[in-house]
Order: sequence, then C-alpha cells, then structure tokens
Amino acid sequence: MASEDITKLVESLAKTKVGGGQLSFKGQSLKLNTAEDAEEVIKQIEEFDGLEALRLEGNTVGVEAAKVIAKALEKKSELKRCHWSDMFTGRLRSEIPPALISLGDALITAGAQLVELDLSDNAFGPDGVRGFEALLKSPACYTLQELKLNNCGMGIGGGKILAAALKDCHRKSSAQGKPLALKIFVAGRNRLENDGATALAEAFGIIGTLEEVHMPQNGINHPGITALAQAFAINPLLKVINLNDNTFTEKGAVAMAETLKALRQIEVINFGDCLVRSKGAVAIADAVKEGLHKLKELNLSFCEIKRDAALTVAEAVEDKTELEKLDLNGNCLGEEVCEQLHEILEGFNMASVLGSLSDDEGEEEDEDEEEDEEEEEEEEEQKQLEERGAEEQESLTPKKIIDSQASTPVPSPPVDVATFLAFPSPEKLLRLGPKCSVLIAQQTDTSDVEKVVATLLRISSVFKDEASVKTAVHETTDALMKKAFSSATFNSDAFITNLLVHMGLLKSEEKIKTVPSLYGILMTLNHMVQQDYFPKSLAPVLSAFVTKGETVQKCHFRQSSRILKSVWSLVAGSAWTMCCVG
Repeated sequence: MASEDITKLVESLAKTKVGGGQLSFKGQSLKLNTAEDAEEVIKQIEEFDGLEALRLEGNTVGVEAAKVIAKALEKKSELKRCHWSDMFTGRLRSEIPPALISLGDALITAGAQLVELDLSDNAFGPDGVRGFEALLKSPACYTLQELKLNNCGMGIGGGKILAAALKDCHRKSSAQGKPLALKIFVAGRNRLENDGATALAEAFGIIGTLEEVHMPQNGINHPGITALAQAFAINPLLKVINLNDNTFTEKGAVAMAETLKALRQIEVINFGDCLVRSKGAVAIADAVKEGLHKLKELNLSFCEIKRDAALTVAEAVEDKTELEKLDLNGNCLGEEVCEQLHEILEGFNMASVLGSLSDDEGEEEDEDEEEDEEEEEEEEEQKQLEERGAEEQESLTPKKIIDSQASTPVPSPPVDVATFLAFPSPEKLLRLGPKCSVLIAQQTDTSDVEKVVATLLRISSVFKDEASVKTAVHETTDALMKKAFSSATFNSDAFITNLLVHMGLLKSEEKIKTVPSLYGILMTLNHMVQQDYFPKSLAPVLSAFVTKGETVQKCHFRQSSRILKSVWSLVAGSAWTMCCVG
C-alpha cells in the first residue's frame, strides 16, 4: 500500500463517526483488499469499547481484509447492528461468500446477539446467501428483528435457501424458549418470483411476528402473492406491506384483500404497479371499508383500475381518519372520474390525501375482452417463469470455498413442526413421524391461550376418516391439550371462549376469522371430551353452544355421503346431547 494511499485512508478514518455505541465508516469509499489495507479499520474496531453498531456501507471489502476485520470482531460480543450494505463494490461474486462467511463466523464466535442485519445492494446472487446461511441459523440471529436484503439478486434459489435458514433459526430459537421474532423483512429487487416468494411465505407463516414486509420488484405472480397473503394472515402485527411492481391480477388481489380483513394494525399498503385491476381494487376497497382504521397510506397506482372501481376505493376511505395519502395515479379513469374523486374526498374533508392524477391513462372500454387477453398472457408468462425457476435452481454452481454441501443442489426443506403449523396437511403431519405429538406439544407455548387454540385448530383441520391420519390427529391433540390443561398458568375458561369464537359459535367484539369447516374440530372435540385430561367443568358450556349453534346445525360435509352424528360422551355426570350435523 503506497504511502499516499495510507495518508488518504487516515484522512478518511478521521471522518469516522463514533458515538452511541456506533462505529461508522459509511460512504468513505475505502478499498480494503489486504490485511494491511484494513489495519486502521481494525485498530478502530479493537479500541472501541461497547461496540453495538458497525457501519461498513459504501466501501469495498475483499476476502483477506474481511478475514482480519472478522478477527477483530470476535471479541465484540455487544455488537447488535451490522449495517453492511454496498460493501463489495467491484468484487467478483466468488469473493463475496467467503468474505461473508468470515464475518459471520466472527459474530458467532463473539456470542453476539444481532438485532439488525443489512446486506442490501450487494449483488451476491444465490451463492451469496450461502455466505451468511450459517450466521442466520446460529444463536447470533435468534434475537434478529430486522433483516434487509434489498437488491441482492438472490433469485429463486437464494430465496429458498434464505427461507430454509429462517425456519431453522425459528426452530432452534423456539427450542430454547425464545422464538425468533423478526419484525422487518426487506427483499426488494431480488427476482424471487413465485417459487422464492412461496418459500419465504412459508417461513413468514412460521415466524408470525412481522410488522413490515418490503418485497417490491420481484416478478411475483398471483400464486406467489396468494401464498404471501396466507402467510400475512398469520402475522397480526403487520403494519406495512410493500409489494410494489409485482403482478397480482384479480386472483392475487382478492386473496390479499381477504387477508387485509383479518389485519388490524395496517398503516401502509403499497400495491402500486401491481395490476390488481378493477375487480381486485373493489375487493381491496371492501377490506379497507370493513376495518383498517390505522391506515395511513394506500397506493393502487398504475394498476389498470377503471372508473367505477376507483370511485369505490375513494368511498371506502371515508372514516379513515389517519389516512395521509391515497394514490390512484396512472389508472384508466378519464377527466370526469378524476374530478369525481376530488369531489368525493372533499365531501369527507379529505381532499388533501389524494395524490396527483397527472399520469392518468384516460377512460378505456372493452374491459372484459382486454382482461381475457391479459389472463392468457399471464398463464403463458407463468409457464415461462416456472421454467426459468427450474433452470436457475439447477444452475446454482458448487462453491468449494463455502462448504462441501454447496456442491449439491439445494434440497427441499424437510417437514418440521413449524412448517406443518404454517401450512397444515395430513401428509405433513404423518411425515413428522411417530414423535409428532411430542414435538408439537413441546414447541407450543401452552401459557398462551391464543397459541393453543390456533395450534389445536390447525391440527384438527387435517382430520380425515383414515386410520393413520385419525390416530395422528388424536395423539397430537392429546399431547397438546394434556400439557395445557395440566399447566397451572393455563386459563381453561379463556381457552373454551376463544375456541368457540373461532368456531363461529360465539360472537366477539373484534372481527375474528372463523374456521372454514367445523368437521375437523368437531371430530377432534368428540375425542377430547372423552379423555381424562379434559376438565369436566367445561362440559356444560361446550355442550350448550355446540347443540344450539346454528353454524353447527347447518354445516354440511360434502366429502361424505352420510350424515355425521357427533355423540358427546358423558362428562361431569351429565349426558352430552347428540349433535346432528347435516
């Protein structure tokens, strides 16, 4: 390293911001190739007591420099935030994974407990995800709250690796009694497409604590959007959903609208440039009208929305007192409708929330014919996307620099408890093996009534009148409920109330999404009430609601040609009335 370069480096480091536990080299354009290049950086790290945040954005770090920086980090156990975006400018993609591995291993060795990890704007591709995979699975990330991976080119393969790592982190952290509670997830511009988005959706459904999800520009079509919608429904704390510039179409928009009805904390919805079209916009408007009282921003710009649907959206925000912005720009409205929008919002004293309509496409006709043509184009595009996804998965190149396993294709993640609970099916329950009942009971916090009810409903939802499935459901239910009812902290009365609400037999002040079918839970309850662990004091309450509930009496099970009779056993010395379901 030339003397003038060292002088320049020292001058840059003199500008380093230090304070509040943060050491920042942000935007200094440092070129750290060798161990010698990194000497001054290392010195500052080593001399910084109580290092909680390290900013390396806007520099370029090579493999050798990363190794020595990592060595300095091995003693920084208090490090919580790693702002490492845009720190591999000009590097070969093959350099990035080993650099990330060195840094990640250092954090693991230090015993750090990260809160934020930002690796955005590092074009590392699918192989780069392997570089921090071990870190994500380690105790260093059990406390992670913010994961930012914007513009990294992960692709479908990288998305799947990331999803598997997040699920593994959640499983391991749950086993230690402190499940991963990720709040913010950012992964825009990553070419995740449907398969990558679906894999991540499975992880989101397992985590259940997300507050913000930003996944714009990922080439996601309605199958991936639908999978994300299902996962978002299991994340009740969601405040921000940004899926800008993906392709919903009506199917994806309707699925997302159904999820929005179940979410109460939503503040920002960004579905701009998502082709929700008129029918999708109406579905979203219905969701907005029914709830979302904390909504601050609704972006449905450039979505091919026509006049009537746009007016419906405007009318839906009437009582949204927190609303700051409604963006309907770039749709197909025409001058007259644009004026009507202003009038509607002025009538609500909300004219200021309407964004610019300067890019309006004007009123269009032949909507049905146009949408039919676009649906055909979408189907053709979907086939191409799936083919590309398969090709990308096969093209993941082996990297000896990572580990011996990187030379084999990414395997399909095995079924675990979290996967089953997020997307339950009879097959997944059976694939958990003979210990499924014990595993599910162990990983369910039975002090939380909501979680016990949710778990019970998911177990019972896969009930089938087949010996193997029936046995698995019964054994799993027994293990879970025996653990719950035997716990001194478990509120049995609250449990039965919550269960009845979710069954649609008891009204709630809050809007609760009820189970789509009572078949599984009724058959499971029929088994439960005959077990010794079931509190006899709950029998009269459960019996009263089940035998009088109109929902139960009207329930029809199409998969069975016979009328199901659920005979409730004698509990607490009184006969349970025969409940005829037909």
